[in-house]
Amino acid sequence: MTHSNASSDRPPNTTEEFFPLTQRPSDSANPPRKSITGDKPQNSPFSFGTLRRAATLMVQPEKPIAKAPNVWRSIKAIVFASWLNVLLVFIPISWTINFALPDQHTLIFIFTFLAIIPLAKLLAFATDELSMRVGQTLAGLLNATLGNAVELIVSIIALAKCQLTIVQSSLVGSILSNLLLVLGMCFFAGGLRFSEQGFGQSAVQLNSSLLTISVIAVLLPGAFHMALQGQQQYDELSTDYNILKTSHGVAIILLFIYASYLVFQLFSHKALYDDGNEDMQPTKGYKPGENPFRLHRIRNRKNITDGDIVSSPDSTHDGEAATTSAHAIPDVEPGTRSIASVKTDDPEQPQMSLAVCLWLLAAVTVLVAVTAEFLVDSIDGLTASGSISKEFVGVILLPIVGNAAEHVTAVTVSVKDKLTLSLGVAVGSSIQIALFVIPFIVTLGWIMGKPLTLLFDPLESIVMFLSVLTVNYVVQDGKSNWLEGMILMCLYMILVVTFWYYPGTEGIFPNC
Repeated sequence: MTHSNASSDRPPNTTEEFFPLTQRPSDSANPPRKSITGDKPQNSPFSFGTLRRAATLMVQPEKPIAKAPNVWRSIKAIVFASWLNVLLVFIPISWTINFALPDQHTLIFIFTFLAIIPLAKLLAFATDELSMRVGQTLAGLLNATLGNAVELIVSIIALAKCQLTIVQSSLVGSILSNLLLVLGMCFFAGGLRFSEQGFGQSAVQLNSSLLTISVIAVLLPGAFHMALQGQQQYDELSTDYNILKTSHGVAIILLFIYASYLVFQLFSHKALYDDGNEDMQPTKGYKPGENPFRLHRIRNRKNITDGDIVSSPDSTHDGEAATTSAHAIPDVEPGTRSIASVKTDDPEQPQMSLAVCLWLLAAVTVLVAVTAEFLVDSIDGLTASGSISKEFVGVILLPIVGNAAEHVTAVTVSVKDKLTLSLGVAVGSSIQIALFVIPFIVTLGWIMGKPLTLLFDPLESIVMFLSVLTVNYVVQDGKSNWLEGMILMCLYMILVVTFWYYPGTEGIFPNC
């Protein structure tokens, strides 16, 4: 645009016009005029108004919230939240055995193991109810913080009791179970119904890159130790302490990467993780007669014809309804959101009041902490006989405690063609553990004076590297099928057999 020089035609008492740089007059010729409105610039990203608006959006829910139920209905919703609540009976049983029969370590481990599983499910239920009442950004932060609360609590208790091997192996085992077992079961369960399931390729590849960075951070201390091992000019004790200092610095950098990842996912590139992203690959059904599993009951209920290309109910773009190539899907399975339900402004109905939700979070956290302490105390007695190793307990058994409820959710929604949500549970949880929980525990050990390092067991480090590499190859095309799921599950079973016979190695700081 060219600027008009007819300044005399401009009406008085108006805001100042902005001149192009090539035609800006001198300050002496035309002093700047002040706006009578006195408004501050609106495009400043750090203005008080912008920050206040961002804070308001963080606490304001996306949809209106209906009236919360009373206390009785809230308690009823907690009781019937999941069938896993039947396992809550093992909480008093495990506590009683711990005090009455303190030498029965195997019984204590089994009953505390079963008691923590429903507590993890209730913690996830309370987190979802709390996230409903805040904005999407704050809800993402809550889920990221509380998503692996059980693993975090167990690791902190084990760290306080100097069970460094249990801390490291349980965190590695959580990553392996999420990447191989959960993701493999999701691909396999979805492949029983669909020929191919699509998901966002760019977001998954970015997540794979983040996991690769975390694996590199774990492998480097091992390479550090191997390079200097056996050389006479380097004292072994000083080398171990240098590895400890290196782990502290790397942990701080990993926490910074995780914070950057949260900003990327929740603020700058939020659309990349939406189901309506253009990068989403379509889901294809089986052609007539090609489905070897013949799940007629599920297919008829959804009215999906073999061979149709199906868009996920949450993956349509620009608000278009999910359709097949020749048939519309008239009804939606219970628990699966339709586009109509997503686009309407109907208020969401909470299942608990806010006060009951907060009390549930506090109570479950305390119960998990106490029960996890009994669990950790029983590990030494359980493994003392030599029939089972600490490596197997940490890598295989303990991850089931905190991830069992998430495993069920991820597999259930994958059958409903909501694979993006399944990937968020499996891969997202792995990223949280690798980039947040592990460096946080290392930093906490630094504060507590516990020599916890990133020098993991050599077999654990190699297994984690190979698992991330395998998953990266599986998801790089943005599609999944039942065979890929079978491959991941079989790889996990190979690891189960390997760690059953693997005695483990002693760390560089066996006595902290």
